[in-house]
Amino acid sequence: MNESKSARYHRLKRRAGLVSLTCTAALLAALLWARASQGILPLFVLLELVALPFVFYRSFILERRYELSSESLSAWLRDHVKALGLTLALAVTGAHVLYVLIRWSAAWWWLPAAGLAAGALVVLAKVAPVALLPLFYRFAPVERPSLVERLMALSRKAGVPVLGVYEWGLGPKTRRANAALVGSGSTRRILVSDTLLAEYSDDEIEVILAHEMAHHVHHDIAKGILVETVLLVCGCYASAVALRMYWEPLGLSAPSDVAGLPLLLLAGGAVMLAATPLANAFSRFNERQADRFALQLTGLRTAFASAMRRLASQNLAEESPSRASVLLFHTHPPIEERIASAR
Repeated sequence: MNESKSARYHRLKRRAGLVSLTCTAALLAALLWARASQGILPLFVLLELVALPFVFYRSFILERRYELSSESLSAWLRDHVKALGLTLALAVTGAHVLYVLIRWSAAWWWLPAAGLAAGALVVLAKVAPVALLPLFYRFAPVERPSLVERLMALSRKAGVPVLGVYEWGLGPKTRRANAALVGSGSTRRILVSDTLLAEYSDDEIEVILAHEMAHHVHHDIAKGILVETVLLVCGCYASAVALRMYWEPLGLSAPSDVAGLPLLLLAGGAVMLAATPLANAFSRFNERQADRFALQLTGLRTAFASAMRRLASQNLAEESPSRASVLLFHTHPPIEERIASAR
């Protein structure tokens, strides 16, 4: 049977991701075996360098090959350097805090480490829409008064008042369409991509945003952070157990020896990876609930179905994923399932 364009795109993207993950794990294992202490910053830089070819292939080459990207190489490099700087800053700071806690208590460091990581997630969820997204995208108030009033009225009806409605400049980077409700309280705002504004009807945009509002009504962001906190506790505990068992056999000078950082990353990462299917199942449940809420709030079943089909085509969503693919990789239900449920 001939493979569809979307299936081929996702297969290649997943393959690159799995190879990248394997190379990263192999590097960490090799560093442990060789007892090579790289230091915190050099280790994370080395990990980024190993991952870079795969990141370039997945986020630039494949996106261009399948006509999803409208971004030049220089623009991609600028964005990647900014993202890399933020990632390294967070990773290095987190690792330094981790080793302060290990020196404080080799037995109980994992508990406050998980708590601090969960607190960082909460802060990032509040700060990212206001401080980080503008580093990568242009935002401006939407200049369609009728649509703005319609979406503002929808937010009031849903019980999630917003600061305003903003155009999200995705067009210079991608042909994908998207919308979001970001922030909380006085910073909550509606984002509608320029690619969505250009091609979708007001009915379609309204029902898409009703879905996004459902996540706030159902407190899905808070629930997601709670799930992540549980996983962080499990991951940190697994790292603590691994460190307690292997720091002497690996020839580390003490549990607080920074040369053991690859062991912590391997143990914690293994737990997070193993939990991915459960986290995806939880996300798919939330998405189904949000679809149901959007349809009850707006009654726009025909617009919902047409919006889903257009988004699937424009964003190159996987058309007929296997059950295994859905369980392992999908955070959203397949498009046909969502449309069938709406009907």
